[in-house]
Amino acid sequence: MADDKIRVTTPLTDEVVKKLKIGTQVLICGTIYTGRDAAHKKITESMKKGEPLPFDPKGQIIYFVGPAPAKPGQAIGSAGPTTSYRMNAYSPMLLDAGLKGMIGKGEMSEEVRDKLKQHLGCYFLAIGGAGALIAKSIRAAEVIAYDDLGPEAVRKLTVEDFPAIVTFDCYGGNLFKEGIAKYSRE
Repeated sequence: MADDKIRVTTPLTDEVVKKLKIGTQVLICGTIYTGRDAAHKKITESMKKGEPLPFDPKGQIIYFVGPAPAKPGQAIGSAGPTTSYRMNAYSPMLLDAGLKGMIGKGEMSEEVRDKLKQHLGCYFLAIGGAGALIAKSIRAAEVIAYDDLGPEAVRKLTVEDFPAIVTFDCYGGNLFKEGIAKYSRE
């Protein structure tokens, strides 16, 4: 497991993703998109119908978040990650379309991990309960699709030094599994 902290800029490339090993702390800069389960459902339904998507997923990162409303002078309110397993049904299709990363909390399915290996992507963990702190790394937020979903609408976020940890890498590494193994007693 890596202990380095590295800065990555979106969109992600295969070369960048290949450098990201489980346990690596990253600071993400650039554009990321938001989406929870309701938005993912709409996006994948649009994909199945051949309809235009709210953004081109190639090289992009989706953050599983439904942020709180922004207070005056803020780009966004508290923006902590939501539980990722709810996106298991939708993430494989997005990875097939070129998505390179996802940010959330908790485990994801073996199918998602297999797609990350197949398409050279990674899953990042954001710290649950740190939504106010994470929001400080978000410089701008704009709803770009599904405004009717309220907090679950798709947003385009401009981020600077968004903190995350590589949890599943493109080599099949699983920080949950390897972290437990490292500290378990035989």
